[in-house]
Amino acid sequence: QVQLVESGGGLVQAGGSRRLSCAASGISFSIGVMGWYRQAPGKQRELVAFITSNGDTNYADSVKGRFAISRDNAKSTVYLQMNSLKSEDAAVYYCNARRPTMGGFREYWGQGTQVTVSS
Repeated sequence: QVQLVESGGGLVQAGGSRRLSCAASGISFSIGVMGWYRQAPGKQRELVAFITSNGDTNYADSVKGRFAISRDNAKSTVYLQMNSLKSEDAAVYYCNARRPTMGGFREYWGQGTQVTVSS
């Protein structure tokens, strides 16, 4: 059974930092893409960042230069370091795993962790 368990959310002041973690189990962590998405109230879920199996990263324009995604294959964990947080970063953050299949890929999601930014 695949499980993605996020942690690290909470209340942070604007301009502050927070690190989210996502521990994976039940999948071959070292292959495939790991990503972070977020969803604010009344908005669609959006991609924040992803990291490939060989370490290539991609970020949403809104977080470039402030957020950093990384992965530790030995710990089956992906991280999202968030710096210079803004009020618009407040959302539920979801961990995502994308694994290749014969016909394409399969996605798995965590339960989400809330990040609240106070001004």
